[in-house]
Amino acid sequence: MDHERGGCPGAGAFAAVVLGGDRRADDPVARGAGVLSKSLVPVGGRAMVLRVLDALGASRQVGMRILCGPARSALAHDAELGRRIAAGEITWIEPRATPSLSAEAALETIPAGVPVLLTTADHALLRPEIVDDFCVRARAAAADVAVGVAPYELVKAAYPATRRTAIRLRDGGYCGSNLFAFLTPSSRAVVGFWRRVEQERKRPLRLVAGVLGWVAVLRYGLGRMTLAEGLARVSARTGLRVAAVILPFPEAAVDVDTLEDLRLVRAIVGDGVRSD
Repeated sequence: MDHERGGCPGAGAFAAVVLGGDRRADDPVARGAGVLSKSLVPVGGRAMVLRVLDALGASRQVGMRILCGPARSALAHDAELGRRIAAGEITWIEPRATPSLSAEAALETIPAGVPVLLTTADHALLRPEIVDDFCVRARAAAADVAVGVAPYELVKAAYPATRRTAIRLRDGGYCGSNLFAFLTPSSRAVVGFWRRVEQERKRPLRLVAGVLGWVAVLRYGLGRMTLAEGLARVSARTGLRVAAVILPFPEAAVDVDTLEDLRLVRAIVGDGVRSD
């Protein structure tokens, strides 16, 4: 059963989009867990995607929820997810070939004036308070687009054995959190920019080059770039006001890309299921 909401979202509530498609047909995490899609991998006895949908459903900031993926063929393998979709609690659309294309397809179903929160189905540690904190501070950022990040040192202190990709800047390192806010109608144009750079998300130097240009790579490599400078360059490249929301939750930076990640999140939630 869907968790009760922590409050009644108002007319300006975010529409939440959850990307639940698989990047490749033979995902190693899904294969290791014996399921058809990574989003259906159980954590704490429940599919990861249901944990994400529950966190969004209990948020005071979120209204409608749209799930892009998993593929239709996988839906029959989780009765609860299928029931929610059939009951209209969740709107499901077919995933596209890449995350950016899936995001674009989902955004097209939402009226332009509605703010959108985008996250991923493998964000297994997402909680309502993380969602609320991000949404409230994203609104206050006076930006078109807001991106959630967690300080790298915070994440390493909480989970010293984990390996997270970090953008290392002069004023500290930051890990992505798979939380994005599209706050204005013009913000949705950033998806095309995302499409051009999404292949480099695990290679920070190439990512910096694609997003900011090679002058920025030099500054980044020399340790001279700050978060504020990086955001200003992204804003200039996209023609949009882009802000970062620095989250105080280390678990916001933990998604499930590998079997090692799966073991970590299962340990955090006290799940005894083996992943290998």
